[in-house]
Formats: sequence, structure tokens, C-alpha cells
Amino acid sequence: MADHNELGELGEERAVEYLSGKGYKIRHRNWRSGKLELDIVAEINNTLVVVEVRTRRDSFLLHPAETVNKTKMRNTIQAAEAYIFKNNIMMPTQFDIISVVVGSQESGCKIEHIEDAFLP
Repeated sequence: MADHNELGELGEERAVEYLSGKGYKIRHRNWRSGKLELDIVAEINNTLVVVEVRTRRDSFLLHPAETVNKTKMRNTIQAAEAYIFKNNIMMPTQFDIISVVVGSQESGCKIEHIEDAFLP
């Protein structure tokens, strides 16, 4: 597996641990609709939370959350609509971003959770 894939997997694993520790119920990871994917679909306080995870080795040049552009937002919203329709979900939905910056040691990760990062 390519290094960037392993890094992304590590970031998603840390994000799931973080969310679970905060009381979120993880519904799905890497849910796909055609070519579109949702990194994490969770639930808390009767709200569906769609989480885009961005992982980097450092944030010197660009913070990981800044890499979520309009196209990525549009694709995430489109995939979330498919998820909601397929699973017949009737609850408020919010879109979050979790940035994971991996330090020199794999266990040393800095996590930043941006709630309601963008709107549909």
C-alpha cells in the first residue's frame, strides 16, 4: 500500500477513536456511492454527522482542513444525499472536518475537529 494511503488510514483510525471518545456512534467508515466516498458517518444527539478526514505529516505549508475545496464539499454533499436516501434517514445532518497532523512518531497525532465546517 502506498505511503499516502497508509497515512490516510492512520488519520481515519485516529479520527474514529477521537469521535468514539466524545460519544459519537460510528455508523459507517469509507461508505461509497459510485465514485463518491464518505470517510466517516457518525451520529450524536439525534444528528447525522458526515466527517471528512484530512491527514498530513505536517501543517507547515497548508493546514489539512484548507485542502477541502468546493469540489470536495460538493462531492461529499452529493454522497451524503445518497446515504440519507438509501438509509431512509430523517434527522438533521451536519458536515464536519477532522484534521489529523501526524508527528514524527505515529502515536503523536494532533487532532482538530471543525464542527459544521460547511453547509449543503
